[in-house]
Amino acid sequence: MSATQETATLGGGCFWCLEAVFKDLRGVSWVMSGYAAGHIANPSYKAVCTGNTGHAEVVQVKFDPAELSYADLLRVFFSIHDPTTLNRQGNDVGTQYRSIILTHSDAQAATAKAVMQEIADAKIWSGKLVTQIEPLTAFYEAEPEHHDYFAQNPWSGYCQVVVAPKVVKFRKQFADRVKRDAAA
Repeated sequence: MSATQETATLGGGCFWCLEAVFKDLRGVSWVMSGYAAGHIANPSYKAVCTGNTGHAEVVQVKFDPAELSYADLLRVFFSIHDPTTLNRQGNDVGTQYRSIILTHSDAQAATAKAVMQEIADAKIWSGKLVTQIEPLTAFYEAEPEHHDYFAQNPWSGYCQVVVAPKVVKFRKQFADRVKRDAAA
């Protein structure tokens, strides 16, 4: 691992799904669920779920750019959620489930735009991409019960029906990028 870690902040539906996938991605050292892009300081899960805080459910990901580029991290991101549905992922509906990339630098913003164009040009999704790109202003960590949710609650209905299929899809599509201990 290099001495330099970068941070990415991404929202694409329920943060439990994103967290579960990114924890399995080689080059990622840390993932935290939280809230960002809203207008209320220190929001709670309950408040965010009302849709009135402006926050999206997001994950903050620390990764080693020597092992995983930001562009490749975004390619995984665009494969594990539908970036063409405005304010929804499946049955999860509301602005808190929007597709959003919250950048930490001008370089990240430029890369995000380039990867979005690449995904659009490849016509991977039939609809127009609605993913927002904006600078991160604040990140609020989710409550402890949301940390490592999939690993702690693998038999819950939501995890079995929504999270697990995304993890399986990721492990199949990006088999060469799955951490060795995660594939077991």
